[in-house]
Amino acid sequence: MTLASAAPVAPSPATDLTIEANKAAARRVLEEIFPANDQTTLRELMDDSFVNHEAPPGTPPGLGSVTMFMNLLADAFSDQRWTIDQIIAEGDLVAIHCIHSGRHTGDYFGLPATGRQFAYKQMHMIKMRNGKGVEHWAVRDDAGLMRQLTATPRSSRH
Repeated sequence: MTLASAAPVAPSPATDLTIEANKAAARRVLEEIFPANDQTTLRELMDDSFVNHEAPPGTPPGLGSVTMFMNLLADAFSDQRWTIDQIIAEGDLVAIHCIHSGRHTGDYFGLPATGRQFAYKQMHMIKMRNGKGVEHWAVRDDAGLMRQLTATPRSSRH
């Protein structure tokens, strides 16, 4: 019995367009919608049944999960920006490596505003369906963020 090797299947132009559209939608959420705290446009790009696999217990289900975190970040941080270093997509998954930065100007999980600037790394994976995000996984350097917000300034010794 001989095993025949299958030739790689080239992506179709329709698949390429869908992948590029998924990347554009995911990029838009971080670069435009979250910094503007734009709930109306967020609804256009996130499904009502959205599942945030990183949400802590007690987080609202569906789109409410994303909206809650977007509002929380907008209330805690001004001048927010997500700088995307890499964005990769295959099939219905989009992976984003980025840096979230801004200034701490409001309460953040009980930590009063410090006025400090911050920048920390994040990785997000978003599953897309029909042009909308339906699932989310993330890895964030939350410890690095908290160090930046709470570190005591070093005193200089002479």
